[in-house]
Amino acid sequence: MKPSLSWDQQVALLVERGLSISDEAMCAAFLAANNYYRFSGYTRYFQIAPHEGDDRYRPGTTFDEIRAVYEADEAMRAELVRPLACVELLLRTHTAHVIAQTYGPSGRYLEEDFYTDVSERDPTIEVCLRDLKRSKERHILRYRTDVDNSSSFAELPVWSAVEAWSFGTLSKCIERGAQGALADAVATSIGVAKGGFPYRVRALVYLRNRCAHHSRIWHHSVIDAGPTPNNVRVRAKKKAGQFGPRSILDVVASLDDMLVRSKTADPLLPGLVQRHDGGSAFWQGLSHPQNPVDRRL
Repeated sequence: MKPSLSWDQQVALLVERGLSISDEAMCAAFLAANNYYRFSGYTRYFQIAPHEGDDRYRPGTTFDEIRAVYEADEAMRAELVRPLACVELLLRTHTAHVIAQTYGPSGRYLEEDFYTDVSERDPTIEVCLRDLKRSKERHILRYRTDVDNSSSFAELPVWSAVEAWSFGTLSKCIERGAQGALADAVATSIGVAKGGFPYRVRALVYLRNRCAHHSRIWHHSVIDAGPTPNNVRVRAKKKAGQFGPRSILDVVASLDDMLVRSKTADPLLPGLVQRHDGGSAFWQGLSHPQNPVDRRL
């Protein structure tokens, strides 16, 4: 078991490992506010071989250098919140509209056979109902009956239901609804390519959750990477330079495409390019994410 260290002891450990700290009191205050463990996720990229137990810092590494990356990452997460929220609301609106116009405003979207499920995952209808039952909103409760199955919300309009679903539940509904036809219809409704659309939505959910939980996006490879259309990638790379298919910038390119085509908001990528040096450690961590093991001296 690792011992619990005081803030000052944590600073001493950093110094012992070779990190240059100009103001140790300021460093201790930073760690007290931000958690040593969270910060260590960034420091590993400045160490010699942490995966092999060598936690020494590369010669000349400073606390201020790592903190600058940490704070740039924090600022970018905050900057992503609004455009991700815009697309989330866009998807709620168009999903409800497509379902209501094509399948009726209530009933059908809460029938089990409306969805094509994957056997090892929770049935989509159960996920949808779980979110509805959890809701305390009056616009949901007024439609709920005493029946404990999908019929308990038989009269609930879909435009009300989508407001109670989590973004993840909405993503599942889009991906699995109407035997796959729902995803194509929603993509067409907002004006983007149908190919790979549900997986692009899943990638946005993944990124939104990382931002919401203050998780590191620098040097993070996106697990649920969506197949960003090639033409979208080409346009984005003309602005931002090269980036990997599982990078945060690839998801941002997909996000920008939805924002611009739906005329919902201005794209995010041009501003990021203006504010960050393409050769900086921060930008490289966004465009070409690596594990610390890949960076061994």
